[in-house]
Amino acid sequence: MFKAIIFDLDGTLVDTIEDIAAAVNSALVSFGFPTHASGDYYRLVGNGMRNLVRNAAPVDFSDEAVLDACVAQAVREYAEKPAVFSKAYPGVPELLNELRARKMPAAILSNKPDGLTLLVVKAVLGNHSFSAVQGEKTGVPRKPDPTSALAIAALLGAKPREVLYLGDSDVDMHTARNAGFFAAGAAWGFRGSEELEAAGAQAMIESPIDLLKLLDSPSLLTKSS
Repeated sequence: MFKAIIFDLDGTLVDTIEDIAAAVNSALVSFGFPTHASGDYYRLVGNGMRNLVRNAAPVDFSDEAVLDACVAQAVREYAEKPAVFSKAYPGVPELLNELRARKMPAAILSNKPDGLTLLVVKAVLGNHSFSAVQGEKTGVPRKPDPTSALAIAALLGAKPREVLYLGDSDVDMHTARNAGFFAAGAAWGFRGSEELEAAGAQAMIESPIDLLKLLDSPSLLTKSS
């Protein structure tokens, strides 16, 4: 049924929240803003770095020039230390190894800035190969716009209906549905099953290795697409 898989990165393949929090909090301090507990960032991430910093800044803050500078500082901080705490979720390496053994094309599409996406993937998943790894790029609409997702699917040689997209947030589920992919929710991720189901997840994956069950047993696809 499926000929390719596209993964989200943060909260799906890699637990990155501590490094994200460290970089953004450091930038916030530089500009005299209050910081947040790392757990607060679970609800702030997912829509790109600029939106992340905007949401982390004080609610009444409106100076766009200062915001731009804070975003740039956060990106620099993150690039210097992209994976101090970040690690692959249990079962992810085994899943990726099995997909490679099956010769199943796999790619990553993230709303993290493209350069940071590449750094994190190299640091945490460098032993695994992907047909494409892409983050947010200037001038290219970010998820949930399907433009990049569809371009990656074409690169992988798969029609939209032949692609399984696995992610952990409403943004990911909307991306999959907008692109015509099968939307699978990563229940172990940053947001949880309730958000994923409300956003249109067609299957809920409880652990990374369980994705193989979905690939092996199409009869498990019981939700309406």
